[in-house]
Amino acid sequence: MISYARLWETMKDRGITQYALIHKYGVSPSQITRLKRNESVSTHTIDVFCGILHCRVEEIMEHIEEK
Repeated sequence: MISYARLWETMKDRGITQYALIHKYGVSPSQITRLKRNESVSTHTIDVFCGILHCRVEEIMEHIEEK
């Protein structure tokens, strides 16, 4: 499973809110919802978030082994 828990931590560290993602950076609210639910998103979306947050992929997502 892919977890996006690190995304929310990175956003907090960078001082970027969900409101800013939507209104300043033009991120779709539906994309944010997908990330909150740990649903699949495109690599383009991950790339956009890395650009906004000036971070690496590892600071946004991680793979968790399912048992």
